Amino acid sequence: MKFEYTGRHVEVSPAIRRHVEDHFKKLDHIFNGDSTLSTHVIIDVEKNRQIGEIIVYWREHTLTAKDTNADMYMALTRAMAKIEKQAVKLKKKIIDRSQSGQSTSRVAPQPDGNLEATPRPARIIPARRYAVKPMTAEEAALRLSDESDQFLVFRDADTERLGVIYKRKDGNYGLIEP
Repeated sequence: MKFEYTGRHVEVSPAIRRHVEDHFKKLDHIFNGDSTLSTHVIIDVEKNRQIGEIIVYWREHTLTAKDTNADMYMALTRAMAKIEKQAVKLKKKIIDRSQSGQSTSRVAPQPDGNLEATPRPARIIPARRYAVKPMTAEEAALRLSDESDQFLVFRDADTERLGVIYKRKDGNYGLIEP
């Protein structure tokens, strides 16, 4: 763990350094003793306000917290509490993401030895081409009844517009006209 301190209008004392580093030792279990962890502590004094700001660089994430108080130690303690909450939330998110894979019961073979089939993405298969002939809806229904197809595209003889007639599950025919 690497610490960097910046004092604005104030000298960073060894007691403040010890205070911050002792608190981060308590948070070591969250960061897993990561040696790449870098912490920047900024201490600022404006009139009678003590401002403590902590910036933590962990993995590819940046955690920041800032607190203002009349006591510098209290401002730093509250800022570290905010960092702890952010770190716990981030670590939980990382763990959940890494454990969100498929469960082994879904991927494991079934007792009969067959693997569960995973659905493949739908493919577009080109169908045969045929001419769209002018006819009435009744003529299209008669022609569709003679064929094994489920639908028929035709040009309406009266309006010259395209139409689709299809077989319904109840045995009737459906007509789609734009």
